[in-house]
Amino acid sequence: MAAAEKDTGAAAPARVSERPYVPPPKDLTFYIVLLVVIIPLWSIPPLSWGFVLYSLRTDSLWTFAWLGKFIFALALAEVFFSVYHFNLAGYVAGPCRVGAGNLGELQTAFKRVLQAGLASLSEEGYDEETLDDERPGSPGEEIELLESTDPRAIDFRTMLRTWFGRVPFSQIRRQEMFEWFYWAIFNAKLPALDTLPASHRTVLEDTLKMVEMRTGVQIPEGSNPAARPLRLTLDPVTIAWRPFGFYVFITVANYLARLRLRHKWQVKHYSKHGLDYLLRIPEGYDVKTGPQPIVFMHGLGLGLLQYMPIISYLMKVLPDTPFLVPLQPHISQQIFHPHFLMPKGRKETAEAMRTILEELGWAEAGESDDVPIQARAKGVTVISHSNGSYSHAWVLKAYPQLIKRSCFVDPVTFCLWEGDVCYNFLYRRCHNGLQLVMRYFVGMELGVANLLQRNFDWSSNSLWYEEIPNARDPSRTKFFLGGSDSILHADRVKRYLTSHGVRNGLWYDPNGQHGQALRGEGVKELVRWIQEGAVEKP
Repeated sequence: MAAAEKDTGAAAPARVSERPYVPPPKDLTFYIVLLVVIIPLWSIPPLSWGFVLYSLRTDSLWTFAWLGKFIFALALAEVFFSVYHFNLAGYVAGPCRVGAGNLGELQTAFKRVLQAGLASLSEEGYDEETLDDERPGSPGEEIELLESTDPRAIDFRTMLRTWFGRVPFSQIRRQEMFEWFYWAIFNAKLPALDTLPASHRTVLEDTLKMVEMRTGVQIPEGSNPAARPLRLTLDPVTIAWRPFGFYVFITVANYLARLRLRHKWQVKHYSKHGLDYLLRIPEGYDVKTGPQPIVFMHGLGLGLLQYMPIISYLMKVLPDTPFLVPLQPHISQQIFHPHFLMPKGRKETAEAMRTILEELGWAEAGESDDVPIQARAKGVTVISHSNGSYSHAWVLKAYPQLIKRSCFVDPVTFCLWEGDVCYNFLYRRCHNGLQLVMRYFVGMELGVANLLQRNFDWSSNSLWYEEIPNARDPSRTKFFLGGSDSILHADRVKRYLTSHGVRNGLWYDPNGQHGQALRGEGVKELVRWIQEGAVEKP
């Protein structure tokens, strides 16, 4: 994100949220990646079509030597695969397959969004060890009419305009605001206002009234197409094709990575309860006396291949610790997997994890909520990275009894309502090579686009501070953030956590990029934190 957008929320003139966002110019790395990596890879399918058609039309295939025939076979495979990929892309580009959620829950979630940042809390004013208030900054405030110059109103306007392409807030009109509300609440396109059911119209009007109180300004009547809202699951899906050989390479590489883990660390692959996962249980392990098991939830990208360094390292330095790694083919470019375009939702994932952990004897969801986490007989340590924090949040919400310790690395589940993750990952114009690599190789990949743009539920994926047991206990909960993260707005996530009293449990690298906490000093701190509480028993 551009430095100009890294607001701190401190007191500032009202004109701050009126600055138009000017994207930075493309730098040299953008063009290097585009010319050396993206265009050559993108060109393979059309070149394959051209070669196959030319060979067949001229009958030159029969004059090829064995090498020519081999190249023709590869090109023909690319042709057939491109047709298959085109059909899948057509399916993904269809209507959103996530219906509207529970209206009451969504209204509660939206009200919680409006309450975020409303309390006058100092980022540095709390001490984890002596604070009496169990949940500082939790939603206890009533939404009141703020002055337009109130720093809280300015901050909220600056945040909210991200959902409208970062246009100056004064350019947003009621029509576009209603469109955004209707998507966020009903996950549907806004019909003509005069055709809306009375109950829906009431919801929109009430929500608008609260937003106007929170922002300190009235939203003008009318429409401004230049301030079109981002509606993640309704907007056209952007998919970039990639060659058959690319997917074959990823599939083979992930398979070889599984074989290596099996050979070196006795890691076995299972598929149960609709979930694929890797499991390592050290010989002689006793859940009553051994270290707490670790569940590692990976993020978007290349799957196991991408996370092999950190998983292998953790297994090496923690040889007596059991590991469970849920595999998510829909975000790992595993196009040949039968569930590639059928991502599991919140309830299915949480239920599958509960069943697996109970079958292993690692946790018991039936333990009473009245029993403190540290006094429970069983439980696991969950480490999640980036998109994996959504699954982490799902389990925490449904079965907090399963998890004794939580570690969030580059968590996109916090402040998700602010729009930075959505905008940066899918809508922002790339201006450097790293952003272009992430957009083409991850954001515009078929499975990832299907998950994020047709199977996304913002309220389910959002995790609030008060939903994390022992969030301010650094021995129970750890957060890793990088200040130069190009996906999430790390400064705002940091402020959200520290305003709720999180101190020693936050590891923050001002210059850290997305994923950098899983390397170098971040890994050392992660291992220290794991070892600190891995053998703790009641």
